[in-house]
Amino acid sequence: MNITVIGTGYVGLVTGTCFAQMGNSVTCIDINQKKIDNLKKGILPIYEPGLDSMVVNLFKDGFLKFSTSLPDAMKKSEIYFIAVGTPPGEDGSADLQYVLSVAEEIGTNLDKYSIIVNKSTVPVGTADKVKKAVQEKLEKRNLDIDFDVVSNPEFLKEGEAVNDFMKPDRIIIGTDSKKALKIMEKLYSPFSRSKDKIIEMGLRDAELTKYTANSMLATKISFINEIANLCEILGADVENVRKGIGSDQRIGNHFIYPGCGYGGSCFPKDVKALIKMAKINGVRPLLLEAVEERNSIQKHILAKKIFKTFGENLNDLKIGIWGLSFKPGTDDMREASSVVLINELISKGAKIHAYDPVAMDEAKNIFSKKLFDEGKIILASHQYEVCEQADALVLVTEWKPFRQPDFHALKKMMKKPVIFDGRNLYDPYELKELEFDYQGIGR
Repeated sequence: MNITVIGTGYVGLVTGTCFAQMGNSVTCIDINQKKIDNLKKGILPIYEPGLDSMVVNLFKDGFLKFSTSLPDAMKKSEIYFIAVGTPPGEDGSADLQYVLSVAEEIGTNLDKYSIIVNKSTVPVGTADKVKKAVQEKLEKRNLDIDFDVVSNPEFLKEGEAVNDFMKPDRIIIGTDSKKALKIMEKLYSPFSRSKDKIIEMGLRDAELTKYTANSMLATKISFINEIANLCEILGADVENVRKGIGSDQRIGNHFIYPGCGYGGSCFPKDVKALIKMAKINGVRPLLLEAVEERNSIQKHILAKKIFKTFGENLNDLKIGIWGLSFKPGTDDMREASSVVLINELISKGAKIHAYDPVAMDEAKNIFSKKLFDEGKIILASHQYEVCEQADALVLVTEWKPFRQPDFHALKKMMKKPVIFDGRNLYDPYELKELEFDYQGIGR
C-alpha cells in the first residue's frame, strides 16, 4: 500500500518505518526541512533502540521516503496517518491546531477516496473535527470526494516502540465505515498473523481508549507510591508489599514499582487531558486529580530525603546523579523526575555531577547553558566519575548499567557513603552491611 505519515516525531517515525518494513511504500512528511535532510542522512531526531538501522536500510531500498511536501506525497497515497504533536495547553487540554491544520491541507489536495487516520493521541470528538475540516475544504473546491476518518491510537513504549509496533498486544481501529475497516485490516494483517489482534470499535470509543489506558497505568504507579509513603511511616517494606499484591492475578506485577514519579510525553499529558475532558463534561475527576497530585508530590521525594540528611544548605556539596531520562531505553527527559530533583538541589547550592547512557545531549537542551558554564551541572563521561568525592549518589533512572555496581569501589571513591535509591534497585541489607547510608522509597 501507499502510505503517508504526517509528523516525524516519536509516533510518526516509528509508525512509518514499521509499515515500510512490511513492504509498504511510505512517505514521512515534516515541515522542518532540517529534520527531513537529517533523516535522509540517517540522523534521527529521537533515540529508539533498533530504529536507526531500519530507517537507513529502508530509505536506501526505497521503501521509506522523507519530504516536506504533503501535496506531492498525496499523488500516490491512499492512507494518511496524522501523527503530529498535541501539546497540552495551560489548562491541560490537548492542542489540536496541528492536527486540524493537517486535515485542512489534506482537504485542499484530496483527489480520490482516502482514509485519514488519527494516530496522535487526541480528545474524544477529534475525528468529527477532522472530518469537518476536510469536508469544508472539499466544499470550497466544489468537489464531492468520498473519504473516511479512522481513529487508530498508538500504544508504544519508549525504548520498546519498534517491538511494540511489530508485535502489538492489540490493534484498535475506530471507524463507522466497513470499507475503511477492511482496508485497515489488510494493512495491519502482517502484524496479527498469529492471532487476531484487531479490535473494532466506534471512533469515540477508540479515542477514549488511549487516554483511559495511559491514565490507568499512571493510577497504578501513583497508588503504589502512596502505599510506599505509608510504608515508611509504618516501618514496612513496600517491596514486600508489592510482591504480596502482585502475586494476585487480578492485580499483577506490571506498573506497581514504587519510585520517584512518572514522566515522559504520555502519562502526565494524558492524565491532564482526561481531567480536562471530564470537567468540561460535568464529571468530577476525583481519582485522576489525586493521581496527578500524588505524582507531583512524588517527584520531590528524593530532594526531601536529601534535605533531611544534609539540611537545606547544600553549598559545596557534590551530588552524583545516575539517570536523567524519564525511563530507561530513551533519551526523553520530558516531565522527568531528574529535572525536578536537579533544579531543586541547585537552588540549595549543590553541585550536580550527572551521567546517563543516552540522555546527556538532551540534558544540554533541558537545562540552561548558564548552569553548565558556572559548573553547577557537570555531565560525566562515565557513571563512576560522578561518584568521585561525592557526598551522595542518587539513582533516578534504572538503566541496566546501574543495577549491579561495584559497591566496594563506590565506597572508596565517595566522600560519604550515602545512596538515595529512587527506584529501589538495591538491597538495603547488603548496603547496610557495607556501611552505606541507604535510603530507598517506602523502605
